[in-house]
Amino acid sequence: MKKLLVSMLLLCSFMVSAQKNIYEHKNFDRLSQDHKILAIIPFLTNLDLKHDMSKNDLELLKEKEGYAVQNALETYFSKRKSKKKFSVEFQNTKNTNAILAQNNITYEDIDVYTVKQLSEILGVDGIISGNMDLNILLSNGVPTESSFMDYFLGDSNYGRIGIKISDGNTGKLLWKYEKKINKKTGKNTYDLIDRMMKLATRKFPYDREKKKGKNKNKN
Repeated sequence: MKKLLVSMLLLCSFMVSAQKNIYEHKNFDRLSQDHKILAIIPFLTNLDLKHDMSKNDLELLKEKEGYAVQNALETYFSKRKSKKKFSVEFQNTKNTNAILAQNNITYEDIDVYTVKQLSEILGVDGIISGNMDLNILLSNGVPTESSFMDYFLGDSNYGRIGIKISDGNTGKLLWKYEKKINKKTGKNTYDLIDRMMKLATRKFPYDREKKKGKNKNKN
């Protein structure tokens, strides 16, 4: 019974925290009303690792982490899309990356292009992107050695991640979700994204259930 109570308290705290860290544009519905397909691009990563390495090796690891989050998000959306949970489609990331490569856009210079430019190049209505600050390689998994109190209190901060959705037509930021990364957020990239997005589901703007709720309130 005590374990169940602790689990419920942790879940409630996670959900409250998730809602506090979510931003949605006041005109989201109007700006996104014609959205049919979104592209997920690799996340920009900043690594602050304790061991020394060459600049080239560090850049390769940043790229690895950025693509790992892109893949994890696609996996999450694909699973929920099969249950018809979303009102939009998501471009296959292999196609996204291939089109970027065909236009000589690399991981190193993707941030010099605007949302409008990327949306036009990719042929989508909006872009899902983000940033990460990490002091571990999340794709390799978080360290497992910890005390129960470390887990319960959320100690061992490994960085921060921000996921955002931008409108391809105007370039405006429509939605953003930020979260600290620690032992409670997941054991690896896929686990982290799965837990994050499940907590944000009721606030995810393209979720069909959320849209139904909005329409009921209007009526």
